[in-house]
Amino acid sequence: MSRFPSADHVASWAGVCPGNHESAGKRTSGRTRKGNRFLRTVLVQAAHAAARTRSTYLSAQYRRLATRRGKKRAIMAVAHSILIMAYYMIQRQEPYREAGADFFDRLQPEDTARRLVKRLEHLGYCVTLQSPSID
Repeated sequence: MSRFPSADHVASWAGVCPGNHESAGKRTSGRTRKGNRFLRTVLVQAAHAAARTRSTYLSAQYRRLATRRGKKRAIMAVAHSILIMAYYMIQRQEPYREAGADFFDRLQPEDTARRLVKRLEHLGYCVTLQSPSID
């Protein structure tokens, strides 16, 4: 991994980083590079497998992104995350630590509560929030 100065460089070499073509403030294609086709193929297959797992950070990331961006873009984002994780684990000589499926909910609990209340109201429920009482 010492060949690559940063995780972004290895993601670009593998072809799993998002494209960024902008001219005069106008964003055009966001297509990814071709990169190393063997590594890219393995990463996409691993991303598909990770998206199907239960109660993991990567499956939560896939579900969160697939609703907004689409399934294929979400798979590429998960493949990118897998490669970045692998880069840092190899560089730091550390094992993988699972963040958990509720990582994004714990990150911003107010936003999660607001989103869930909005969804329940959309289904026709009347929702009032109360703070949990501490005994």
